[in-house]
Amino acid sequence: MKIVIAPQAFKGSISALDVARAMREGVLRIVPDAVVEMVPVADGGDGTLETLVEGSGGEIRSIEVTGPLGEQRSAEWGAMGDGRTAVIEMARTSGLALVPLDKRDPMSATTYGLGQTIRKALDDGFRRFIIGIGGSATNDGGAGMAQALGVRLLDEHDDPLPHGGAALANLHSIDMSGLDGRVRESEFLVACDVNNPLTGPTGASAIYGPQKGATPEMIEELDAALAHFARIVKRDIGADIENVPGSGAAGGLGGGLIAFAKGELRAGVDIVLDTVGLDDYLPGSDLVITGEGAIDHSTIYNKSPVGVAGRASKLGIPVIAIAGSLGGGFRDVHEHAIDAVTSIVTSPMTLDEASEGAAELLATAVEEALRLMQVGVRVFGV
Repeated sequence: MKIVIAPQAFKGSISALDVARAMREGVLRIVPDAVVEMVPVADGGDGTLETLVEGSGGEIRSIEVTGPLGEQRSAEWGAMGDGRTAVIEMARTSGLALVPLDKRDPMSATTYGLGQTIRKALDDGFRRFIIGIGGSATNDGGAGMAQALGVRLLDEHDDPLPHGGAALANLHSIDMSGLDGRVRESEFLVACDVNNPLTGPTGASAIYGPQKGATPEMIEELDAALAHFARIVKRDIGADIENVPGSGAAGGLGGGLIAFAKGELRAGVDIVLDTVGLDDYLPGSDLVITGEGAIDHSTIYNKSPVGVAGRASKLGIPVIAIAGSLGGGFRDVHEHAIDAVTSIVTSPMTLDEASEGAAELLATAVEEALRLMQVGVRVFGV
């Protein structure tokens, strides 16, 4: 029997690789001679960096960057084991979690630190990038990132613009001559799970501005600034980003990555599943086991378990999902190729208790799921 184990991390508790190891232990308790392939996955959000780096035998590296409000801070990025792919989560360089609630300021927040991290990875020889763009504090359309990579954003006096989304209202021209030439030699895969355009009522400022501290007046100003930015980008670079689905992600960073790095916006889970080569492990498999910390209605929206199940279903392989907890609408995943769902919780317990015992709870949950399958075979004769 061949079983593929492809879980993501249980957030705040146990890494994807350790989840896979625990699940493997549960399988071997029931089928000692099973061929078990462990393929830790992620959905492009939190934990993607660690999952891809651990799974590929790479390493986490650190860099000093300019934070979202101009402060100097340390940030981590990932060097995958293939020696050519860098994994960067913009939330670690320019993220909302880095800014105290009372200091959030999308008018001046910058993605400059992301650009610095890209440049460092280029210096280290990387030419393929996986960029996660969730959780931003910024609304600058990726302007700060571009500036860090050598692009000059100039006002009517040919002076460089200051950082922040509000400054884009004064953009007069874009000078691309200083762009790091290695950017053009590189591939940028952008993990983007929203379809918002850059501007308008469903754009970056209107939808995500409030959580970053924007007042209604700020939202109007920022939206107008991004619209102006898009016009200058189209005129000077030839990239029409304003209405591209996903261009409004992360305060317009999606659009900026398209314009300045020819980034390809894709669902994060698809980027990860392709990167770890899940499709190569599936042929000939009898069962796939996946899972995440919480399975509920939201799991059907570009989350790892449904992504894994979708690929397994194309080959007719049954899928079981193991969760730390089951929330409202968890049965909705049955309409998305997950055949059965169960939780690791065996008795009333606190979150801390579940986290501390996660490995054994996972192994037990998988063991019991396989025992139920054995009962099914005996009862139904299939």
